[in-house]
Parts: sequence; C-alpha cells; structure tokens
Amino acid sequence: MSKEAKPAEEGAEAPKKSKKLLIIILAVVLLVVLGGGGAAFMLMKKGDHAEDEEVAEEPAKPKKKEKKKDGKEHAPVFSNLEPFTVNLVPETGDQYLQVILSLELDDPAADAQLKTMMPKIRNNITLLLSSKKASELQPKEGKEKLAEALRDEINSAIEPPIRTKKGELIMPEGPVKSVLFTSFIIQ
Repeated sequence: MSKEAKPAEEGAEAPKKSKKLLIIILAVVLLVVLGGGGAAFMLMKKGDHAEDEEVAEEPAKPKKKEKKKDGKEHAPVFSNLEPFTVNLVPETGDQYLQVILSLELDDPAADAQLKTMMPKIRNNITLLLSSKKASELQPKEGKEKLAEALRDEINSAIEPPIRTKKGELIMPEGPVKSVLFTSFIIQ
C-alpha cells in the first residue's frame, strides 16, 4: 500500500507546482506590461515637454514671469565662453589680460539667445576689457566690479536698455545672473 500512496501524493504536488509556475509567469508578464506602459508614458510626457519648449522660446519675457509665479527655480545653467586676450591700458609698458568666462543663466532658453548674439557680446566684452588698467583689476574688488560690468554689458547686448521720456536709461534684467572667472591672468 505504501507504493500506491506515493503515486497519489506525487499527483497532488504536480498541480501545486503548475499553479506556482502559472503565478510566476503571470507576475513576470504583469511586470513587463507595467514597465512598457511606464516607458510609453515617459516618452509621451517628454514629447509634450519638447513642444512646450518650442512654444515657450518665442516669448522670452513672459516665461520669466511664469517662472516667478510658479516659485520653481531651475537648476543653474552655465555657458562657457571662448578665452579673451586683450591689451590693457598701458601703465608700465605693455600688459595683457587673458580671461576665460563662464556665464550663469536664469533658464536654458537663454543659451540660444546668447549664442545668437555672440559676435556683439564678444565685441562688447573685448572693448570693456581693453579699457581697463592692470592696477584696477589686481584687487578682489576690481575683479568683482569687472564681473558686474561684464554682466550688465552682456545683458544689454541681448536685451537693449530702454529710454524713458526723461531720457534715463533703464537697464534690462537680462538672462545672465552672474559672470564667473574660470581663468584670470594679467601679464
């Protein structure tokens, strides 16, 4: 009898194994379907975001207002400029300034504006740098003032200042938050 009892027990284990196998297969299929659905959702969402960026690039100023209303701050965007080498105003013979700048921008769309206006920006920066004396740029305060002047110069090249009825210039806020020196050599 013990021989007959064993085949009956083996038959009971077979349905248990097939049920476990069926549950595992269903779980794997469910994970694949959910993963595919999540990937499709992310791709669709990314496509909608790209269309929003195209529309948002046209009106640059309203986008700044919307950002302030939302209260959301974007991660900082940095744009590196090519090195500048200029002659400084002579004090004790010829002196040169070589500087590499990195610009902190308020939003990613500003990088496109910056690249569009780059010839004018490079010209204005070169003129500003070549009008300085080495003694003005040596102390930390001189470098800080130069960074502010460069920021204002770049912002005014991108968004020209507006004159009031009284003839006063109103400087635009501009997309450049700050100018950072990555290299500063006076020789």
